[in-house]
Amino acid sequence: MKEILVMTIGLSVTFAVSAFAAARPDIEGKEVDYSTGGVVMKGYLAYDKNIKGRRPGVLVVHEWWGLNDYARKRARMLAELGYAALAVDMYGEGKQAMHPNDATKFSSEVMKNFDVAKARFMAAMDVLKKQDMVDPEKIAAIGYCFGGGVVLNMARQGVDLKGVASFHGNLTAVAPAEPGAIKAKILVLHGADDKLVPPEQVRAFKEEMKKAGADFKFIAYPGAGHSFTNPEADEYAKKFNLPIGYNAKADKKSWEELREFLKEIFK
Repeated sequence: MKEILVMTIGLSVTFAVSAFAAARPDIEGKEVDYSTGGVVMKGYLAYDKNIKGRRPGVLVVHEWWGLNDYARKRARMLAELGYAALAVDMYGEGKQAMHPNDATKFSSEVMKNFDVAKARFMAAMDVLKKQDMVDPEKIAAIGYCFGGGVVLNMARQGVDLKGVASFHGNLTAVAPAEPGAIKAKILVLHGADDKLVPPEQVRAFKEEMKKAGADFKFIAYPGAGHSFTNPEADEYAKKFNLPIGYNAKADKKSWEELREFLKEIFK
């Protein structure tokens, strides 16, 4: 009897371990090339291979540094939550900036010709929608710093997204949203002590959203500055004398807000 009991317990533990292993995410990450305007864009697609069938897709738009490991990390984090995520290349050819001067140049070149920026964003969205594991009717976009400004301006332009979320993003409009034009729900996760996004820009953004009739939520984290979600921000601040910095508490809280936001828009 004792032998049988031990064997039964052993089998139960084995099955439990196997079930746990099967439930753990198996994240696939791969480079995805696509073209627009004669320029090759080098995106990064991440998804959980253990999930069967179609799932919502999320576009991730990088900081002004370009599509680097940080944007890829966020795409993988979204994949772990059960989404398919495409980290977007807004600069082309996977170009990255190594210095703030280059970052300013690259980001300005894209945003000063917004038709190009929109074409690159839409090309990435089209690629994501065509993935076998993606439900093309359930697409959202998130962005960091420069990328936050990009996704907010896509929402202003009426791009058909379920929602957009901006992390410490620029709030200035390329063209102010017209009443009724915004289709996406909007979540803005802002550092209350952001030195690069002044209070008047915050006030103007909120007023614009109200006039446009947008469904938006604005959260400001006390003590958090620009780039508060990026652990490398402190290093950049020191190296280049930039008014940015990491804030672990705001990083964690803002990601929790995003998780709830995505659940809500995709339910």
